[in-house]
Amino acid sequence: MAQRVEAAERLLDLVIALTHTQRWMTKRQIRERVHGYADAASEESFERMFERDKDLLREMGVPLVVEHDPVHEDDVGYRIDTAGYSLPPVAFTAEEVGVLSLAAELWQDASLRSFARRGMTKLRAVGPAPEPDAHAGLALRVRGPEAAFAPLLEAIDARRAVTFTYRAASTGQVARRTVEPWRILSRDRGWYLVGLDRDRQAPRAFRLSRIAGKVRATGPTRAFAVPADVDVEALLERARPRAGRARLAVLPGRAAALRARGTPTPPPDHADGALTDRDVLAVPYADLEVFSEEVATYAETVLVLDPPELREAVLRRLRAVAALDGGGERRG
Repeated sequence: MAQRVEAAERLLDLVIALTHTQRWMTKRQIRERVHGYADAASEESFERMFERDKDLLREMGVPLVVEHDPVHEDDVGYRIDTAGYSLPPVAFTAEEVGVLSLAAELWQDASLRSFARRGMTKLRAVGPAPEPDAHAGLALRVRGPEAAFAPLLEAIDARRAVTFTYRAASTGQVARRTVEPWRILSRDRGWYLVGLDRDRQAPRAFRLSRIAGKVRATGPTRAFAVPADVDVEALLERARPRAGRARLAVLPGRAAALRARGTPTPPPDHADGALTDRDVLAVPYADLEVFSEEVATYAETVLVLDPPELREAVLRRLRAVAALDGGGERRG
């Protein structure tokens, strides 16, 4: 039994065929020559498949042209306007390729790193490669996208609603949310989902780092349209993380990353003798929840003195780890 051709492979073969045809291709020629359309069980099935593929190509911006024979007007053919589809030659200077090479090292996430490396391989094939030591001593690193990134991207592509558990930035309250996902953006070293909150019947922005558990798609595909007039910046402003300044008590010689960003500060007035063997630092942070994850990794090495909400966020994470380990609540 012949193996069925995936839709993406069929679309790619259709684009290649319509790009390289000398004149145009009729539906009969497309069904006979383009890999994948032979899977259609009947003429009606082929018609539905081909109409869906045409609509999808146009949504993707592929300039599909319909041609008519001037003598036999019923003779209809299809081709792709290569003048409107082809990109101009790509050319970069050695310095520009060096900057792009440095940017390609940004991602620690394995999947994104592989995409960046493939992109750099293609760029080097058409232009000058950077010198081996062009950016020696420089390293760019960012935190990769959260686990919610991939399922949200799939839901955006399918225009399908999603449900997830979300911790609000302003109150810390955890609730189930049902959202029509529109797009994902990066701001303030974090990832945001912008979409329609069905429970509130209003557009909202959600920071991916505050999504707890799995993102689940729900309902049919193509269930909504993405509006073109959304004020994304206003939505992101409302969802921006709670920035602040923490006061931490750190054991001598420990937590070098926090020390590099902090400044020595006097201990609080209510401090007791337990802090005599620790250094007190003031450390700024951009997102309370993200910063609490970092501080929690130091365990008893770092004590949070202020603010109280940061201390509670760190303790919440330590208690969860202790519960998984079977050790009960961690005291401190």
